[in-house]
Amino acid sequence: MLDQAGAQDSEEVYAADADIRGAGILVASDLLRLNTRTGLTHAVEHPGLAPQIRPAEMGSRKLAHYAARDGRDIPVWLTLPPGGKDHKLPMVVLVHGGPFMRGGSWNWNADDQFLATRGYAVLEPEFRGSVGFGDAHFRAGWKQWGLKMQDDVADGTRWAIAQGTADARRICIAGASYGGYATLMGLINDPELYRCGVDWVGVTDIDLLYDSGWRYASDLPQGWKQYGMPVLIGDRVKDAAQLQATSPLRQAARVTQPLLLAYGGADVRVPITHGLKFYDAVKAGNPNVEWIEYPEEGHGWALPKNRIDFWRRVEKFLDKNIGAR
Repeated sequence: MLDQAGAQDSEEVYAADADIRGAGILVASDLLRLNTRTGLTHAVEHPGLAPQIRPAEMGSRKLAHYAARDGRDIPVWLTLPPGGKDHKLPMVVLVHGGPFMRGGSWNWNADDQFLATRGYAVLEPEFRGSVGFGDAHFRAGWKQWGLKMQDDVADGTRWAIAQGTADARRICIAGASYGGYATLMGLINDPELYRCGVDWVGVTDIDLLYDSGWRYASDLPQGWKQYGMPVLIGDRVKDAAQLQATSPLRQAARVTQPLLLAYGGADVRVPITHGLKFYDAVKAGNPNVEWIEYPEEGHGWALPKNRIDFWRRVEKFLDKNIGAR
């Protein structure tokens, strides 16, 4: 719900909405104040909405744009820590899942605020393939897993460094599902950019999306595998060389940075075999890999105890590798 308030004087828009993505610790509604002049949002005190969230302690959020290396305009969400510091910050590049969906919004987001309130800038690129930014932007992401979609994420990271927002020596890449795939490919393609990675329920091989084996069945519809994936992601036969070249699993030996992996034992969207195979492959040459398995969880963390445990582990992992404190 949007309400224009005092546009001529304050140029502010108030938005009341709910965020129930459930990946963070808190699930809450909030009231946001958007300054249309600066593009920044701030939480507004509202006694009836999520009293356990103190708006003054939340980070600010804005939507910006940068040019990818081929000139394509890429929207990006940037959340900054509370307190006004906006220069040379440790940063988490948070890659959205899908990937053919819109990643961010003006809503209060638990993941962003968890990280921002611990001193990290959070960068969320709406890379090509994301929806909500025109048909051309969406189609530009077809068959670009690990390629131009990945370049967009790297270009956004370099943009944040060039803007002076991010400390180039303290950047971690993270994400779930497709975001987990992009995390691993980021560590492989751009090792100079990312000091560490956090992948939860991430795809580690596109061939495994097509066939995860009889033991770990996937709920992906056969029609999607037959008609959708070959067009949007890649054909197993015609694009076999590309799928192999963009497989984190086949390039696991190239991941030498500290890595946190987390998977659900009951996941039928990205079955745990993705994580198990990658962990077996990467740990042979990388001693800094942490494995977490939640046996009762599916594609994301539904149980509060597991959300709390996971994000505590993430906090400790980030503090150790790119510490904000």
